[in-house]
Parts: sequence; structure tokens; C-alpha cells
Amino acid sequence: MTTGGKITALAGLIARSDDGIPVGISRDAAREAAERELSDPRYHQHDPNLLQRALDWLWDRIGELFNEASGATPGGWAGLIAIAVFVLLLIVALRLRLGAVRRTPTTRGTLFTDTPRTAAEHRAAADRHATAGHWNEAIQDRMRAIVLALEERALLTPGPGRTADEAAAEAGLVLPASAGQLRTAARTFDDVAYGGRPGTERAYALLVDLDTELQRAKPQLAATPTRSRG
Repeated sequence: MTTGGKITALAGLIARSDDGIPVGISRDAAREAAERELSDPRYHQHDPNLLQRALDWLWDRIGELFNEASGATPGGWAGLIAIAVFVLLLIVALRLRLGAVRRTPTTRGTLFTDTPRTAAEHRAAADRHATAGHWNEAIQDRMRAIVLALEERALLTPGPGRTADEAAAEAGLVLPASAGQLRTAARTFDDVAYGGRPGTERAYALLVDLDTELQRAKPQLAATPTRSRG
């Protein structure tokens, strides 16, 4: 019974004597007396608190929403559950089909992020990672070895803040025969280091071949203008 109902019922009792005979008290006065009586804390010690009342209201609204949805869905609750299961299976199938969501890099990070090392040191680290099957790390160290080797041969000017793309573009100017492979290597480095893509044995093997080829490559010298004969 609601509080208003309790007050009305109690007011009716107060307005009568013990033997059931009405007493000379107005209805308003009886109501005030009933309100005073019901304000006693002992009548409210089992009432739900504010949080419980809010949760009860929320669950009532959710129940109404689901009841309306089940009524509008063919098959009632069974149809609603079937649709929910179908949507869940569709999400799982799409996830398996597309694989993990890959983060597309918005900016390219620098090529070197740790303490300076030589090309030979990066090359050795790359080989160790490859032996362990850690292709991401192997690709990154092999790309750093490629760039450092070109710097050590004075084919590239050392640039600590240089990106893989920048290094590939600069190296392609002095080694045009390898420009395409250098761009591919830089793209592979960025995909692995910043794009969230897993490295592969094949991708690493291509960088190893490029590294070996560049160690034997000769830079292309700028052509000197010929003098015209008079």
C-alpha cells in the first residue's frame, strides 16, 4: 500500500472510536493525525533507500522496453532471442573474416629511437630476432642496418631524426637502381613499426637481399656536362 493509502486508511480509523462509533473530529484533523503517526521512523525502517528505488525504476523501464520489443518481434521472446544470437554470430564471423583491426598510422616515426649502434650491430640483432621468429623486430633492425651502412659509406648524411621514407628517398637518389626496393623496404618498416601489421619471414628475406645488394652497389655519379667542340 502506498503512503497516501496508508494515511487515508489510518485517518479513517482515527475518526472512529474504539467501539466503531464515529467521533467528533474532522477529516482534515484526522488526516493530520495520521500523517503524524506515519512519520514515526518505525514505519519506514524497511523502506528501500533512494538508490534501490532508482534501480527498481530502471529495471521496470527495461522490462517494459523488452516486453514491447518482444511483442513487436515475430515469435515474441523466442524471436527476439534468435535475432540477438544471429547478430552476435554475424559480429564474430566478421571479426574472423577481417582479422584484428589494424591501426593506420597517421604519422611516420623516426627510424632510430634507441642509443646509436653500428650497422653491423643492428644486422646481428636482426639475425638473432629472425632466428627466434620475431619478424617484427628483425625487420626493424635490418632496415636500420641498411640505412646505417649507407651512412657509414658516406652515401647518406647521418640524420638521427630521419624517417624510413626519408632515408629511402635520399638513398634512391644516389642508388637509383635500388630506389624501388628501398621504398618497399621503408613501407614494410612503417607497417610493422607503426601500422600494427605483423612481420613475415618473406618480408624479412627481401630486406636481407636488399642489404646484401646495397653493400656491393656503386653510387651513380652526377653526369658532368660535355663541352661542345667549336
